Amino acid sequence: MLKITKVKRNSVAKDLGLEVGDEIVAFDGYPCEDELDYLYYADKESFTITVRDGRTGEQVTVEVEKDEDEDMGLEFVKNTTLKTCRNNCVFCFVDQMPEGMRESLYVKDDDYNMSFTCGNFVTLTNLSEEGLQRIIRLHLSPLYISVHTMNEESRCKLLRNRFAGRIRDQIHRLAAAGIEMHCQAVIVPGINDGEELANTARELFLYYPYVRDLAFVPTGLTKFRDGLTPIPDVDGEYSANILDLADRLNAEFKVNFLLPADEYFVKAGRQFKPVEFYGEFEQIENGIGMTSLFLSETEAAFRKLTKKKGGRVALKQPKRSVIVCGVSAAKVMQGVAKSAETAVDGLAVDVLAVENEFFGHTVTCTGLLTGKDMLAALQKYLSENKADEVLLAGNTMKEFEDVFLCGMTLTELETALTPYGVTVRVNRDGGEGLVKILRSEKAEK
Repeated sequence: MLKITKVKRNSVAKDLGLEVGDEIVAFDGYPCEDELDYLYYADKESFTITVRDGRTGEQVTVEVEKDEDEDMGLEFVKNTTLKTCRNNCVFCFVDQMPEGMRESLYVKDDDYNMSFTCGNFVTLTNLSEEGLQRIIRLHLSPLYISVHTMNEESRCKLLRNRFAGRIRDQIHRLAAAGIEMHCQAVIVPGINDGEELANTARELFLYYPYVRDLAFVPTGLTKFRDGLTPIPDVDGEYSANILDLADRLNAEFKVNFLLPADEYFVKAGRQFKPVEFYGEFEQIENGIGMTSLFLSETEAAFRKLTKKKGGRVALKQPKRSVIVCGVSAAKVMQGVAKSAETAVDGLAVDVLAVENEFFGHTVTCTGLLTGKDMLAALQKYLSENKADEVLLAGNTMKEFEDVFLCGMTLTELETALTPYGVTVRVNRDGGEGLVKILRSEKAEK
């Protein structure tokens, strides 16, 4: 049900007599659950709306006739209700969170609405038959699905949910309805890797191109695993073997269907795949191809910069920049730093790889660094080295808010670094943004 908060002037809704406070109960006789129903029908030319009068409670159904691209002219009370996870996955990262962090970090959402609108991964274990029919009727495509394995017994074991084995029928019905899917598997060594991963990939590929791809990522392991299922970390040899398996399967499929997480390339010491491997980068938020895209962007930005300036760029005042990153990104960032120093006269760049003391040293990605760990590492570094600016990655903070995972704010970090005379800059624009900051002049103090 949608409660109306605004009716625009000269709109279809105004002509129908809809008012603030009225509630939309149904479209074409189908119950209205949320704004996705409205968005679907807003593109249609002819349908019915069942409305409950906000003053009298009387319910009436009216016919709507409009142009296909004509706005209905309604706004609603925002629905903040999420369908939550009913699983107890052996690899769940939320279960490895310490106490005292932001409340939102403990929410286990498993909502197909968020999958369609935001690209969140869902397991579909809480999906009712009515929900499945609604996805098909509204054509909510693409969806992002945590498959993990197509082996029903293994999936129930991994998710610790006896309903998890329904995935095969769900994938089949969604594909038959033309719903595109991006799938993922969180790999637990000895359970859904090796031949089981190969079997999962082959079964999902039967639904290609509706199942667009299958990404596989290692289990994120923090130091907060007391009482949880033991899961081994993976080493270079393991990573090399699983990358070789992906290459063999992609050669078999004749398309880059199986997408390995960047972390496997880091641990195996392998060269990253070229950007062409990842197509439209539909799974970049899952750590798939992020490094390749970043390197491609930095290389293009340096080429453009030096070509425009006839070779090298010269800063008016020399400066030293410090790039802060996780341990796994250190080698990549050192290469970028070297390229920057080659392209820009007067620029010196250091890379500060920060160990994750908060979650444990098994967590090595930049995006999971906390403000406290970065601050401690920077204070130690700056007490021994002189620098002009510190560069932080935007993905270390909450989207649209300058708050780190630990709750520290960017302002608090900047204040703590005031004695060292550095400017803190945040890069939210990938490789191009980093190059732009590096080649910019030293900030006035």
